[in-house]
Amino acid sequence: MKKIQLSTAIVLLCVCAIKATAQNNSKTIKSFHSNTDFALTADPDSAGWKKIRGVTAERDSLGKLTPGHRTEIRSRWTEKNLYLLFICPYEQLYLNPNPSTTTETNKLWDRDVAEVFIGSDFKDIKRYTEFQVSPQGEWVDLDIDRNPKPPNHDARWNSGFEVKARVDADKKVWYGEMRIPMDKIDKRPARASQELRINFYRFQGPPPDRKRIAWQPTNADNYHVPEAFGLLRMEK
Repeated sequence: MKKIQLSTAIVLLCVCAIKATAQNNSKTIKSFHSNTDFALTADPDSAGWKKIRGVTAERDSLGKLTPGHRTEIRSRWTEKNLYLLFICPYEQLYLNPNPSTTTETNKLWDRDVAEVFIGSDFKDIKRYTEFQVSPQGEWVDLDIDRNPKPPNHDARWNSGFEVKARVDADKKVWYGEMRIPMDKIDKRPARASQELRINFYRFQGPPPDRKRIAWQPTNADNYHVPEAFGLLRMEK
Protein backbone atom coordinates (compact mmCIF):
# COMPACT_ATOMS: atom_id res chain seq x y z
CA MET A 1 0.00 0.00 0.00
CA LYS A 2 2.81 2.40 0.87
CA LYS A 3 4.53 1.60 -2.44
CA ILE A 4 1.34 2.47 -4.35
CA GLN A 5 0.95 5.75 -2.44
CA LEU A 6 4.61 6.61 -3.07
CA SER A 7 4.27 5.88 -6.80
CA THR A 8 1.13 8.02 -6.98
CA ALA A 9 2.91 10.89 -5.22
CA ILE A 10 5.82 10.68 -7.66
CA VAL A 11 3.43 10.76 -10.61
CA LEU A 12 1.63 13.79 -9.16
CA LEU A 13 4.92 15.57 -8.58
CA CYS A 14 5.96 14.93 -12.18
CA VAL A 15 2.62 16.20 -13.48
CA CYS A 16 2.94 19.37 -11.37
CA ALA A 17 6.47 19.92 -12.62
CA ILE A 18 5.30 19.56 -16.23
CA LYS A 19 2.50 22.07 -15.65
CA ALA A 20 4.89 24.53 -14.02
CA THR A 21 7.32 24.27 -16.92
CA ALA A 22 4.53 24.71 -19.46
CA GLN A 23 3.33 27.81 -17.66
CA ASN A 24 6.82 29.28 -17.47
CA ASN A 25 7.26 28.75 -21.21
CA SER A 26 3.82 30.09 -22.07
CA LYS A 27 3.37 32.51 -24.93
CA THR A 28 0.29 34.03 -23.27
CA ILE A 29 0.10 36.64 -20.52
CA LYS A 30 -3.19 36.93 -18.65
CA SER A 31 -4.46 40.45 -18.04
CA PHE A 32 -6.80 40.53 -15.04
CA HIS A 33 -9.91 42.70 -14.95
CA SER A 34 -10.36 45.62 -12.57
CA ASN A 35 -13.82 47.07 -12.01
CA THR A 36 -12.37 50.57 -11.69
CA ASP A 37 -9.36 52.45 -12.96
CA PHE A 38 -6.67 53.09 -10.34
CA ALA A 39 -3.79 55.47 -9.66
CA LEU A 40 -0.34 54.62 -10.99
CA THR A 41 2.10 53.83 -8.17
CA ALA A 42 4.84 51.68 -9.76
CA ASP A 43 4.49 49.57 -6.61
CA PRO A 44 3.99 45.78 -6.95
CA ASP A 45 2.68 45.65 -3.37
CA SER A 46 -0.06 48.24 -3.96
CA ALA A 47 -3.70 47.20 -3.81
CA GLY A 48 -4.00 47.14 -7.60
CA TRP A 49 -1.03 44.80 -8.13
CA LYS A 50 -0.31 42.80 -4.99
CA LYS A 51 -2.39 39.72 -5.87
CA ILE A 52 -1.67 39.75 -9.61
CA ARG A 53 0.59 37.10 -11.13
CA GLY A 54 2.65 37.97 -14.16
CA VAL A 55 5.03 36.45 -16.68
CA THR A 56 8.82 36.61 -16.68
CA ALA A 57 11.35 37.62 -19.31
CA GLU A 58 14.86 36.34 -18.66
CA ARG A 59 16.39 35.77 -22.10
CA ASP A 60 17.82 38.08 -24.70
CA SER A 61 16.43 38.50 -28.21
CA LEU A 62 18.37 35.42 -29.35
CA GLY A 63 17.09 33.24 -26.51
CA LYS A 64 20.21 33.33 -24.34
CA LEU A 65 19.75 33.67 -20.56
CA THR A 66 20.54 37.10 -19.05
CA PRO A 67 21.48 36.33 -15.40
CA GLY A 68 20.48 38.97 -12.86
CA HIS A 69 17.88 40.60 -15.12
CA ARG A 70 14.84 38.34 -14.70
CA THR A 71 12.02 40.76 -15.45
CA GLU A 72 8.41 40.30 -14.31
CA ILE A 73 5.51 41.82 -16.22
CA ARG A 74 2.00 42.02 -14.76
CA SER A 75 -1.16 43.22 -16.50
CA ARG A 76 -4.67 44.43 -15.66
CA TRP A 77 -7.45 45.92 -17.75
CA THR A 78 -10.61 47.98 -17.47
CA GLU A 79 -13.10 48.91 -20.14
CA LYS A 80 -11.06 52.08 -20.78
CA ASN A 81 -7.41 51.18 -20.13
CA LEU A 82 -4.74 48.51 -20.27
CA TYR A 83 -2.31 48.53 -17.32
CA LEU A 84 1.20 47.06 -17.35
CA LEU A 85 3.75 46.83 -14.53
CA PHE A 86 7.41 46.02 -15.21
CA ILE A 87 9.62 44.80 -12.34
CA CYS A 88 13.18 45.25 -13.59
CA PRO A 89 16.31 44.04 -11.73
CA TYR A 90 19.49 45.76 -12.84
CA GLU A 91 23.25 45.76 -12.27
CA GLN A 92 23.94 49.32 -13.39
CA LEU A 93 21.58 52.04 -14.56
CA TYR A 94 22.24 53.87 -17.81
CA LEU A 95 20.13 57.04 -17.75
CA ASN A 96 19.64 60.30 -19.59
CA PRO A 97 21.48 63.09 -17.72
CA ASN A 98 18.65 65.58 -18.38
CA PRO A 99 15.37 63.64 -18.31
CA SER A 100 11.98 65.12 -19.17
CA THR A 101 8.75 63.66 -17.82
CA THR A 102 6.50 66.29 -19.42
CA THR A 103 7.53 65.82 -23.05
CA GLU A 104 8.05 62.74 -25.18
CA THR A 105 11.64 61.48 -25.36
CA ASN A 106 12.37 60.15 -28.82
CA LYS A 107 15.08 57.47 -29.07
CA LEU A 108 14.49 56.63 -25.41
CA TRP A 109 15.65 53.13 -26.31
CA ASP A 110 19.23 54.41 -26.41
CA ARG A 111 19.15 54.28 -22.57
CA ASP A 112 17.54 51.99 -19.97
CA VAL A 113 13.94 51.32 -20.86
CA ALA A 114 11.06 48.84 -20.67
CA GLU A 115 9.00 48.40 -23.82
CA VAL A 116 5.79 46.81 -25.02
CA PHE A 117 4.68 46.24 -28.62
CA ILE A 118 0.91 45.72 -29.04
CA GLY A 119 -1.04 44.66 -32.13
CA SER A 120 -4.78 44.09 -32.51
CA ASP A 121 -4.78 43.20 -36.22
CA PHE A 122 -4.26 39.45 -36.56
CA LYS A 123 -4.18 39.67 -40.36
CA ASP A 124 -1.81 42.59 -40.88
CA ILE A 125 0.63 41.74 -38.09
CA LYS A 126 3.14 44.36 -39.24
CA ARG A 127 0.87 47.12 -37.92
CA TYR A 128 1.21 47.66 -34.16
CA THR A 129 1.95 50.25 -31.49
CA GLU A 130 4.97 50.70 -29.23
CA PHE A 131 5.14 52.13 -25.69
CA GLN A 132 8.21 52.75 -23.53
CA VAL A 133 8.97 53.89 -19.98
CA SER A 134 12.36 54.63 -18.42
CA PRO A 135 13.46 54.34 -14.75
CA GLN A 136 13.16 58.15 -14.57
CA GLY A 137 9.57 58.25 -15.82
CA GLU A 138 10.42 59.30 -19.37
CA TRP A 139 8.14 57.98 -22.10
CA VAL A 140 7.63 57.58 -25.82
CA ASP A 141 4.85 56.04 -27.93
CA LEU A 142 4.96 55.15 -31.61
CA ASP A 143 2.61 53.95 -34.32
CA ILE A 144 4.44 51.23 -36.29
CA ASP A 145 3.94 50.10 -39.86
CA ARG A 146 6.54 47.58 -41.01
CA ASN A 147 4.91 47.05 -44.42
CA PRO A 148 6.61 49.85 -46.40
CA LYS A 149 10.34 49.98 -47.11
CA PRO A 150 11.75 51.68 -45.16
CA PRO A 151 9.28 50.92 -42.32
CA ASN A 152 7.35 53.80 -40.77
CA HIS A 153 7.86 54.36 -37.02
CA ASP A 154 5.73 57.43 -36.34
CA ALA A 155 6.96 59.11 -33.14
CA ARG A 156 4.57 62.03 -33.73
CA TRP A 157 1.62 59.77 -32.89
CA ASN A 158 0.19 60.49 -29.44
CA SER A 159 -1.82 57.86 -27.58
CA GLY A 160 -2.26 59.84 -24.38
CA PHE A 161 -0.85 56.98 -22.32
CA GLU A 162 0.54 57.65 -18.84
CA VAL A 163 3.55 56.26 -16.98
CA LYS A 164 4.97 56.07 -13.48
CA ALA A 165 8.47 54.90 -12.53
CA ARG A 166 10.36 54.27 -9.31
CA VAL A 167 13.89 53.08 -8.51
CA ASP A 168 14.75 51.02 -5.41
CA ALA A 169 18.53 51.50 -5.30
CA ASP A 170 18.93 49.23 -2.26
CA LYS A 171 17.31 46.27 -4.03
CA LYS A 172 18.71 47.28 -7.43
CA VAL A 173 15.27 47.03 -8.99
CA TRP A 174 13.33 49.65 -10.91
CA TYR A 175 9.60 49.62 -11.53
CA GLY A 176 7.74 51.02 -14.53
CA GLU A 177 3.97 51.24 -14.87
CA MET A 178 1.85 52.14 -17.91
CA ARG A 179 -1.80 53.05 -18.39
CA ILE A 180 -2.67 52.76 -22.10
CA PRO A 181 -6.07 53.87 -23.47
CA MET A 182 -7.83 50.86 -24.97
CA ASP A 183 -9.24 52.80 -27.92
CA LYS A 184 -5.69 53.66 -29.03
CA ILE A 185 -4.63 50.02 -29.36
CA ASP A 186 -7.84 48.25 -30.38
CA LYS A 187 -11.01 49.25 -32.22
CA ARG A 188 -12.99 46.53 -30.42
CA PRO A 189 -14.69 47.23 -27.06
CA ALA A 190 -12.68 45.59 -24.27
CA ARG A 191 -14.20 42.36 -22.96
CA ALA A 192 -13.16 39.14 -21.24
CA SER A 193 -11.49 36.50 -23.46
CA GLN A 194 -10.35 39.17 -25.94
CA GLU A 195 -6.78 38.78 -27.19
CA LEU A 196 -4.05 41.10 -28.38
CA ARG A 197 -0.71 40.34 -29.99
CA ILE A 198 2.08 41.47 -27.68
CA ASN A 199 5.74 41.32 -26.74
CA PHE A 200 7.83 42.87 -23.95
CA TYR A 201 11.44 44.01 -24.03
CA ARG A 202 14.13 45.85 -22.10
CA PHE A 203 17.40 47.59 -22.83
CA GLN A 204 19.58 47.69 -19.72
CA GLY A 205 22.98 49.05 -18.76
CA PRO A 206 25.76 50.97 -20.51
CA PRO A 207 27.74 49.76 -23.51
CA PRO A 208 29.70 47.68 -24.28
CA ASP A 209 27.89 45.18 -22.00
CA ARG A 210 24.40 46.46 -22.71
CA LYS A 211 21.74 43.86 -21.92
CA ARG A 212 18.73 43.01 -24.08
CA ILE A 213 15.81 41.20 -22.45
CA ALA A 214 12.83 39.84 -24.39
CA TRP A 215 9.72 37.99 -23.23
CA GLN A 216 9.39 36.14 -26.54
CA PRO A 217 12.84 35.98 -28.19
CA THR A 218 12.85 37.31 -31.74
CA ASN A 219 15.87 35.26 -32.90
CA ALA A 220 17.28 38.49 -34.31
CA ASP A 221 19.15 41.53 -33.05
CA ASN A 222 16.05 43.55 -33.92
CA TYR A 223 13.05 43.65 -31.58
CA HIS A 224 10.70 44.52 -34.44
CA VAL A 225 9.80 40.96 -35.41
CA PRO A 226 5.99 40.74 -35.13
CA GLU A 227 6.07 37.06 -36.09
CA ALA A 228 7.58 36.41 -32.63
CA PHE A 229 4.85 38.16 -30.62
CA GLY A 230 2.96 36.28 -27.92
CA LEU A 231 -0.61 36.88 -26.79
CA LEU A 232 -2.32 38.91 -24.07
CA ARG A 233 -5.68 37.49 -22.99
CA MET A 234 -8.14 39.54 -20.94
CA GLU A 235 -9.49 37.60 -17.95
CA LYS A 236 -12.34 38.41 -15.59
